[in-house]
Amino acid sequence: MNAEEGKARNFIRTIVEEDLKNGKHDRIVTRFPPEPNGYLHIGHAKSICLNFGLAEEFDGDCTLRFDDTNPEKESQEYIDAIVEDVRWLGFEWAGEIRFASDYFDRLYDYAEELITKGKAYVCSLSAEQAAEYRGTLTEPGRNSPYRERSVEENLDLFRRMRAGEFAEGAHVLRAKIDMASPNMNLRDPILYRIRYLTHHQTGDKWCIYPMYDFTHPLSDAQEGITHSLCTLGFEDHRPLYDWALENTTPPCRPRQIEFARLNLNYTITSKRKLLRLVDEGYVDGWNDPRMPTISGMRRRGFTPKSLRQFCEMVGVNKTGGTVDLGMLEHAIRDDLNQRAPRAMCVLKPLKLVLTNYPEDKQESLTLPVHPQDESMGTREVIWTREMYIDAGDFAEEPPGKWKRLAPGRAVRLRGGYVITCTDFVKNDAGEVVEVHCEYDPATLGVNPEGYKAKGVIHWVSARAAVDVELRLYDRMFAHEDPDGDKAVDFTEHLNPESLIIVEHGKAEPGLAEPRQDIPYQFEREGYFFFDPLVSTADKPVFNRTVTLRDSWAKISQKG
Repeated sequence: MNAEEGKARNFIRTIVEEDLKNGKHDRIVTRFPPEPNGYLHIGHAKSICLNFGLAEEFDGDCTLRFDDTNPEKESQEYIDAIVEDVRWLGFEWAGEIRFASDYFDRLYDYAEELITKGKAYVCSLSAEQAAEYRGTLTEPGRNSPYRERSVEENLDLFRRMRAGEFAEGAHVLRAKIDMASPNMNLRDPILYRIRYLTHHQTGDKWCIYPMYDFTHPLSDAQEGITHSLCTLGFEDHRPLYDWALENTTPPCRPRQIEFARLNLNYTITSKRKLLRLVDEGYVDGWNDPRMPTISGMRRRGFTPKSLRQFCEMVGVNKTGGTVDLGMLEHAIRDDLNQRAPRAMCVLKPLKLVLTNYPEDKQESLTLPVHPQDESMGTREVIWTREMYIDAGDFAEEPPGKWKRLAPGRAVRLRGGYVITCTDFVKNDAGEVVEVHCEYDPATLGVNPEGYKAKGVIHWVSARAAVDVELRLYDRMFAHEDPDGDKAVDFTEHLNPESLIIVEHGKAEPGLAEPRQDIPYQFEREGYFFFDPLVSTADKPVFNRTVTLRDSWAKISQKG
């Protein structure tokens, strides 16, 4: 079966097509195997889309497996969050959710098989001694003095390790490969270590835990994985992946294929460093809308469609490089521009009084929910004598080419009448606090001769306005490569304006009970998403998903 029409070509799709064409596989099986030691981020989104996407395109299966080999850093919270993220992106896995810990008994048997074949041994060097024996990138390592223990002694020690007879660090099980290998991963790597920790899946059944590099290939084999896709960081680990499969008796031999990880400018995706941001209070949690986590982006208003489209735009290759954050923002705008309902919201309210409009009168005006999509219906807004406009839309002394409101100037209020400024009021500090205008009742929906209403500004009725809080999110870091400057800690590059809170916004009446499935386009302000986690019954809170300006699209068109 060929890949979906319109999908970008990449070397992995080509490999899969050739394997199916040549009969190497009847069907493909991929997997998404996160470690449950943190929340998923934008880089994981690329891997999710690749693994699940290939399975969808070629009528194969993709499993969801948690590689849970380190209970010290893992938790059920992370497992639940990962499951939610994968589903939110629109993917379903084949069969039940798997855990590497499901295979611990089988992995133990493989370890004994290696010992019996003389391919593994119990080493009693301390961690410091083992590091010394390992050598360096320019000097070969030295064999452990315990490397030639007999099969019988190794089996006895390994079984006693499992029985809990030794302290942590007393012994490890190591593969017997080549201490002189230029690939440090092949210098007798550790396969098992002693850890007295309660595991979130197996409880206290085990006090020895397999290492990731031993667990991963054999777990792939248990699930019949055909193509094991991982980032380039695992390329040097592939010889060990293959070694584990070649020296045991697994049910199949998966193929590991590496691709370049996703790097975004102004962004950090290291789980360890993201955890620091959470633990040290720089953000309000893993789902803070400034975080590059999928849960944070979901809370900010990013859509599954936009993330999947972004991953397709980035593509899959081996060259890597850094992707402009503007490309992600463009993908979001491209999706929301077509689907987001429109609304009006004033971020910096300035009172406007229509001096020739009756105080006790109000009108209901009908506006489209979306200007280019009639199927989305209409919405009602209230027109009254007193309004709110944005303070930035009035100038006492307007600059050249000013198209908004000023003394003697006329503008149209979006979807309503043309108004002309006749006066304004200042407070004791000299700030304009109220603008007086007259409206022309003959201008609803028309622009009669004699008017020079070149501008259109948004507004809300003071009588019908909903009090809202707006949270204006921007990129978390002010430095393009926040982790590149090793002279300072990456937190020194945090953007102090990554969150600006506008407490006293005014919105049109329909936003009292907002939609929760997609952001709104607040006209002339950006896209905003309702946040139920911090909203109250009296005041909805909206997170700015992204601004309206799309500089990346302009750059890409020029390029």
